[in-house]
Amino acid sequence: MKAIYHLPGLFEFYELYREFLPLFREHREYFYDWCEIGSIYGAPADCLWGGGRTGMGEADPEEVLSLVNAYGISARLTLSNSLLGEEHLADRKCNRLCALFAGKGIGSGAIVHSELLTTYLREHYPELYLVSSTTKVQTEFEVCLQEIEREAFRYVVPDFRLNPLLDKWRELKPWQKDKVEFLCNECCWFGCRDRKRCYEAVSRKNLGMEGPEHVCRAPGSAGGYRFSRAMENPGFIGVTDIRDTYLPMGFTNFKIEGRGLGSALILEFLLHYMTRPEYQIHVREKLYLDAMLDLF
Repeated sequence: MKAIYHLPGLFEFYELYREFLPLFREHREYFYDWCEIGSIYGAPADCLWGGGRTGMGEADPEEVLSLVNAYGISARLTLSNSLLGEEHLADRKCNRLCALFAGKGIGSGAIVHSELLTTYLREHYPELYLVSSTTKVQTEFEVCLQEIEREAFRYVVPDFRLNPLLDKWRELKPWQKDKVEFLCNECCWFGCRDRKRCYEAVSRKNLGMEGPEHVCRAPGSAGGYRFSRAMENPGFIGVTDIRDTYLPMGFTNFKIEGRGLGSALILEFLLHYMTRPEYQIHVREKLYLDAMLDLF
């Protein structure tokens, strides 16, 4: 079995992937032979239906779609706004975006939270497969299992705090395991009780609605995202966990977060999860020196 990675920054890190994807294809020996890239997800700037993180991607949607199509990778639109109303469904920019990605390529998807948008996309853009967003913050295993069993979703991303429940995950049927997409590298405090409010604050901001800013008061939050801290999280799934625990159990889909971070951190994720240790320096040098990317 192979690990299928779902990577962040479809629009946000277009320049990075424009350099990384040819390297991944032309020097496959640099990378683990038991992993592949299944999709890249993200949202353009000012995407009304966006959620989870405020979209900052400025890349042209046509160019983005052309890039991932060239490498046989699915594009996923992150449309996980949790506060959408009927009046928002007519947004012309979001509908044009969905029409573009639904009409071309190897099969694009959308990550959704709102039941209203789920129904709308299934009716108007049935070519887009749907992914149930982790922003629903379903922290009860049985609730997550009900989500997995819904016909509407091809994949479901559980809350990261369910990751360690191996005895429960092991009991799933093969078709259920195929729909689970584990969020691997969450840095959020494992005991956080404000996660849903945090996502709602982003949704309000995307909609231009007034409301309180969410100020994270979790331990260590002042330092921002740290991959080293994420590795200490009880919900963390590292490359060894994927290879030695989750793949043998029958799980193949793994999501890497980070579209609100910088290119340098995304590169660290690509190195950790996909690159053989002896070739990590080659990948770093190729991207640092040849591409002259603004990584810092």
